[in-house]
Amino acid sequence: MQEDSAGRPTPAGAGSTLGKRKIGLALSSGMARGWAHIGVLRALRRLGVRFDVIAGASAGALVGGCFLAGKLDELEDWASSLTRRRIMSYLDLQLGYGGLIKGDRLHMELRRALGPLRIETLPIPFVAVATDLVTGHEIWLQKGDLADALRASFSLPGLFPPIELEGRWLADGALVDPLPVAACRALGAELVFAVNLNTDIIGKSRDAARLPATMGLDPLTLAEDKQKPFMSSLTDSLTRGIFRRDPDRPSIFGVMTTSLAIMQDRLTRSRLAGDPPDVHITPRVGHIGLVEFDRTEEAVREGEEAVARRRDEIADALEVMRLMRGGAA
Repeated sequence: MQEDSAGRPTPAGAGSTLGKRKIGLALSSGMARGWAHIGVLRALRRLGVRFDVIAGASAGALVGGCFLAGKLDELEDWASSLTRRRIMSYLDLQLGYGGLIKGDRLHMELRRALGPLRIETLPIPFVAVATDLVTGHEIWLQKGDLADALRASFSLPGLFPPIELEGRWLADGALVDPLPVAACRALGAELVFAVNLNTDIIGKSRDAARLPATMGLDPLTLAEDKQKPFMSSLTDSLTRGIFRRDPDRPSIFGVMTTSLAIMQDRLTRSRLAGDPPDVHITPRVGHIGLVEFDRTEEAVREGEEAVARRRDEIADALEVMRLMRGGAA
């Protein structure tokens, strides 16, 4: 895979990767830790690694999709601009309808950045992993509106409502495959790089479970203005209970997000046991809370450092591919 003058990846062709042998990239889920994927992609690009297939789940789908759309710089700029107050401004709270947050404001931001771009027009094959809430099946979104596919892939149950696409109600892909190595293999990748953001959560979940106490905003103030004068005492009580910041106990929101993190870790281990990647890149981002989206610079830097720690392994893997290419010629 090469890049055009704007930095957008272009289709793999002669001289772009290693002959006909494909290199795949699997990007894991991880919520706020997902910004580490930006650093990984930048570092791999500096090493000259080019990909023929990319698959992502949740945050991994978001970063991978924006990368292929030529919007990685824009995504990083937007992520770097996030403050805790601005993060809260995107949380259009609701009670009911499948999630605490409508997600409309984030979807509008995606739509503004990506426009009507479709997955099948991306320069290389791309898969956004989602979960069918009715059947429990793993769904590989490989065509259709890119913004809608990304929105489906990061629809964390309980937080965001599922999205209906082609007659299916879809939720976060992390429920079925947090690190989609198998999708890369299925699309013909013989060498797979996997970026796993869920490897170092042990002993860190207590802090990650809490909404930061310095968030500084009452979630109730984020309700639509037209609703404020008439908010019921029941809604008031429920919302405060969900986001309560008790130093001795996790909130409902904290329990929900940390439970998902534990599930992702265990499910990823199970999936990797049956289909391990060839290069396993593991940014150390377990100390970053799942909703601390304002720690972009820290996460991106750790993504770059994670690649540096695997530099020799990456070089060896690429050399093996070159030898395989020569042997097949």
